[in-house]
Amino acid sequence: MDAADATPFSTLIRTASHERHTEAESSTFMSDMLGGKLGVEAYARYTEQLWFVYRALEDAAEQLSDDPVAGPFVRRRELLRVASLERDLAHLHGGGDWRAAPEPLPATAAYAARVTEVARDWPAGYVAHHYTRYLGDLSGGQIIRSTAERTWGFARKGDGVRFYVFADIANPAAFKREYRELLDALPVDDLEKHRVIEECKRAFALNTAVFRELGDHFTPHRGPLSA
Repeated sequence: MDAADATPFSTLIRTASHERHTEAESSTFMSDMLGGKLGVEAYARYTEQLWFVYRALEDAAEQLSDDPVAGPFVRRRELLRVASLERDLAHLHGGGDWRAAPEPLPATAAYAARVTEVARDWPAGYVAHHYTRYLGDLSGGQIIRSTAERTWGFARKGDGVRFYVFADIANPAAFKREYRELLDALPVDDLEKHRVIEECKRAFALNTAVFRELGDHFTPHRGPLSA
């Protein structure tokens, strides 16, 4: 048995995707937004893009809830985010009919389409996207929440940042530990686990592409660029 055989899958997937994860986190758009160089309209546009991706994730959750591979990860009470995103978007759009406003960027449409595709045809691939999104926003997303509260004056854990408030997870550290145990117990063979790792890398690349297109629309201190 080689060393990789003794390494938990949750460790393998985290280590293998670290470079892509870092690339996403350090994108120009995210750095500028977290650095206070962009206005609230950039944050609102980013939140809109999240809505499209999470709709794809959660539209698929119902059909996968009994799947032996993906089903254990479908934790509706603790994780579902679409309702919180919609409340945030209503606030960001001044309480008006925000649904008429959002348009997915091409990169966002490609990201959501890939989530829908794997949810339909490859449950283990869905797990890769579930992992990168939910655990990412439960962890690093808290930095975005606190920055948004401080920069744009949102109430602490209130409207505008509710997406990042996982109110039904009393102990995030324990929840993430349980989630990693589910990854370690993923009922697939080693070849399939390798494919899941590659899909995880792809998920981060799709996310980075969204950041890149958002960056093309916004520059520091100038707001949105004209098309």
